[in-house]
Amino acid sequence: MSEPTTTAASDNGPRMECKICWHVYDPAEGDPVWQIAPGTPFAALPSHWSCPECDSDKNGFLVISE
Repeated sequence: MSEPTTTAASDNGPRMECKICWHVYDPAEGDPVWQIAPGTPFAALPSHWSCPECDSDKNGFLVISE
């Protein structure tokens, strides 16, 4: 049996969750609200980016443990 391949999310960094509203930023999906392309790591988001649900800034996000 072959080893499982890594997912796009792990290739582009971890998924991040807003600690206020629990919105999940998944790098594999990007952010259509902010017009962020799929494959964009959380660390590469612009400094003015905020949660599309509650407007929390990037400091309000935590890494989701897989």
